[in-house]
Amino acid sequence: MKAVCLLSGGMDSSTLAYVAKDMGYDIIALHFTYGQRTEKKERECARSIAQRLEAIEFVEISLEHFKKIGASSLTDPSIPVEDYVGESGGVPNTYVPFRNANLLAIATSLAEARHAAAIFIGVQTGDYPGYPDCRPEFIEAFQRVIDLGTAVDPRITLMTPFVRMTKADIIRAGIALGVPYELTWSCYRNNDRACGVCSSCHYRREAFRELGFEDPIEYEA
Repeated sequence: MKAVCLLSGGMDSSTLAYVAKDMGYDIIALHFTYGQRTEKKERECARSIAQRLEAIEFVEISLEHFKKIGASSLTDPSIPVEDYVGESGGVPNTYVPFRNANLLAIATSLAEARHAAAIFIGVQTGDYPGYPDCRPEFIEAFQRVIDLGTAVDPRITLMTPFVRMTKADIIRAGIALGVPYELTWSCYRNNDRACGVCSSCHYRREAFRELGFEDPIEYEA
């Protein structure tokens, strides 16, 4: 029983891969580079997690078109990554336009080619307000796309076990499974020490604090 796991090297996707392994799946780790600021660190972390899980394959795919498209502070160095200043209610400048549709399309191709039964993606409740391609409605619609656009039987199932969970819920599950969070990366800005002030750093630190655990990575601030 094989599953394609989208593995960025971040906290959510790494925990997700551990959940998939715990469910009995052999892991095909799928990692994307797309010109993001922390590409080097993310790749390093994703490879480390895949090795810990004894993934049967590590597939890295470059999506350089996202850098050409731009319009995101993750891929355009002329757009500064915003500091977290509270809930704004709008779309953050770290949003990469329609990224998850691109990632899931490739994941579906890989799953079909490798005869994998499932695709795991780590969308969670905190993503809904600012990232439209993380909403449950989008995931449900993409499942329909997979059903209509693939020639496999049985169907490939899009798995989103975190879709109703918070970051704290995810960490709690990960700690129970022994996820090595020191090998994960969430910062949007830096490849060495996490900045501590971007929104991704903020939400990660707050989740650890809520549970009373110490985040094992180092921060600048």
